[in-house]
Amino acid sequence: MKILLVTSYDYPHLGGLSTHLATLQAGLEHRGHTVDIVSFSDVPSWKRNLIARGPAFILNKVKKGSGYVWSLKRRKDFLKNLVTKRISGDYDIINAQDVFATMASLTTGIPTVSTVHGYLTYEGISKGSIVEGSEQAQTLMSEERNAYKSTKAVITVDTRIKDYIKREADVDGTMIKNFIDVESFKPEIERRREFRDKYNFSQDELIFFVPRRLTRKNGVIYPVLSFPPVLEKFPNARIVYAGTGEMFEEIKAKAAELGVADQVTLLGAVAHKDMVEYFALSDVVLVPSIYSAGVEEATSISALEAMGSGVPLIACAVGGLKEIVDHEKDGLLVEERNEEDLSNAMIRLLSNKQEGSQLAIAARQKVIDEYSHFAASEKYEAIYKQAISK
Repeated sequence: MKILLVTSYDYPHLGGLSTHLATLQAGLEHRGHTVDIVSFSDVPSWKRNLIARGPAFILNKVKKGSGYVWSLKRRKDFLKNLVTKRISGDYDIINAQDVFATMASLTTGIPTVSTVHGYLTYEGISKGSIVEGSEQAQTLMSEERNAYKSTKAVITVDTRIKDYIKREADVDGTMIKNFIDVESFKPEIERRREFRDKYNFSQDELIFFVPRRLTRKNGVIYPVLSFPPVLEKFPNARIVYAGTGEMFEEIKAKAAELGVADQVTLLGAVAHKDMVEYFALSDVVLVPSIYSAGVEEATSISALEAMGSGVPLIACAVGGLKEIVDHEKDGLLVEERNEEDLSNAMIRLLSNKQEGSQLAIAARQKVIDEYSHFAASEKYEAIYKQAISK
């Protein structure tokens, strides 16, 4: 098949969606398909900045959320033009990766399947872009329902999103959990000293790695809030964040307030290809996601990459994290927003390296067995064939 993957967001970019696209493309190409990607990044930069982004800032000043909706609709318009031009490529199927990519792709007449990674409306509310119950929130929810009802098939990355779409649009989706490239994300622990030297970390530090976008729903403030008791027992501990987002300055300020700033490193954006090295140099990975405005973590790619890389994982017991982590067998689950619970888990794994090693070994095997991009691409291929035959 000739397959077109479409998103109204940037590609490549630092985040789970971009990782999903690259990994799905690799899996499908491994099965002999031709796969292309169209994204918002393919739009000329002047259009992105002057038409989609510029007016949005002004509109939001007039009425909160209006600029956010404006930007998403402009992205749809741009994608519609780009995808229409690609029709000459004679694609068999389009796999849209978000609501507005779906609406743009449907205009081509090519069979379109939609993968749903989250909750568009509620995520906008969670990060403060729109107001709950507002006209803008209602507009986005209407767009969501139209997209889910109009596409040939809906794929969701966890069961909660599947239930959400059934509830909001009365559409039955197929759940295919997120997945990773198990050949790229593999244990490299034996190179820990090498990578610590490369990135200027001390060899005797005990490093907690937080590979998360710095947004509220990812709970990224909680490692810092939980850190003081850890430092009392392990003064050489350090938290390392890899990601950007609106919580950057808040994390920095809270670390200073708690007197732990010297032991907290905010790397900013880290290229995805380098993440396996950061996993390898770390002692423990933290994925501290929380419930926020009705939004919860899906099948976290960051968590799966940690598990695939052979590093012990501590995650909050929310959303898809509860599905991929079997507590005390292949990772530790803690109560979300519970600083004491997180502190205790952090101390536990630093105090018992053998337990952490056993958890990591079991996690690696689970990822190979259940979350390989090879297995996932076969499932996607089956849905594509069904959509084409309808």
